[in-house]
Amino acid sequence: MADQKGLTYKDAGVDIDAGNDLVDEIKPLAKSTKRAGVMDGLGGFGAFFDLRAAGYQDPILVSGTDGVGTKLKVAILANKHDTVGIDLVAMCVNDLVVQGAEPLLFLDYYATGKLDVSAGRDIIKGIAEGCIQAGAALIGGETAEMPGMYSEGDYDLAGFCVGAVERGQELTGANVKEGDVVLGLASNGLHSNGFSLVRRVVEAAGLDYAAPAPFDAERSLAEALLDPTKIYVKSTLAAIKSGGVNALAHITGGGLVENIPRVLPDGLGVDIDASSWKLPAVFSWLAEAGGIANHELARTFNCGVGMCVIVDADKADVLTKILQDGGERVTTIGTVVKRDSGELVNISGIETWQS
Repeated sequence: MADQKGLTYKDAGVDIDAGNDLVDEIKPLAKSTKRAGVMDGLGGFGAFFDLRAAGYQDPILVSGTDGVGTKLKVAILANKHDTVGIDLVAMCVNDLVVQGAEPLLFLDYYATGKLDVSAGRDIIKGIAEGCIQAGAALIGGETAEMPGMYSEGDYDLAGFCVGAVERGQELTGANVKEGDVVLGLASNGLHSNGFSLVRRVVEAAGLDYAAPAPFDAERSLAEALLDPTKIYVKSTLAAIKSGGVNALAHITGGGLVENIPRVLPDGLGVDIDASSWKLPAVFSWLAEAGGIANHELARTFNCGVGMCVIVDADKADVLTKILQDGGERVTTIGTVVKRDSGELVNISGIETWQS
């Protein structure tokens, strides 16, 4: 019988050759993130990591996973994919370092309806850059081409990170006490939270993502909104190593109001002075254009503070210098106080944000 032409996987919308092309493109990117402890390269069914080779004697593993959220919609609309990978890494590693853990290895999940090798390369390039900034190795991942699951051009990202901390050196917040000082580390804009509200404001204002940003005429609105999440790993690990750091709080969804209490022992709260730092222009614009109240800003966005470091009062100056030497803009924004009821984070001076 003559051979009959049958359906192929490519006919169904999955291009194996394109997937292989992307793997070839990203191998050197993954190799650029290699660090002590990595035992092999990409291509296997799994990856080995040697904790002893990484310098650990009695490690506790710390793991985390996160995504980029609807910030991806802005990247897709702008056809700008080179920074969302940094966001992906940042959202994971910043959560790990809050536990006192050093990020060691990172894996990504990239899912799309139809694989665009160029966009995929840009995305992985950003992931590799984020891993370099965090000192983590990109040791693997998964690219899933799923026609029918995503609209044309759409994709989603998830990240998975594993870190380690020597036993007895983990940060739990248990050592936080009344009188501790709260240091605020400046954010790099919106980071990766609140974008459903951001996109709603843009839509209501009838703005074009390609037009100049209302708060930054030198860049398009998309470029300004896509500023990547700051990675705080190396600077905060240096501060932790020096002693006197009692807790870290990564300011993500929920803002200052919701995230700081996650590291406070019972019976303690924090008083924050919002007039101690200047609200970045992107947040002022959102507040005005969207009619967003100050308290809503503080419980939705980072408002210019991407990480809080709670430290012994007598170590605050030394730790500020260490963090500054690590590239951070540091402001003393508050103190730890006794508080048994009500909102654990009291923000004063918030009226200065829209004065």
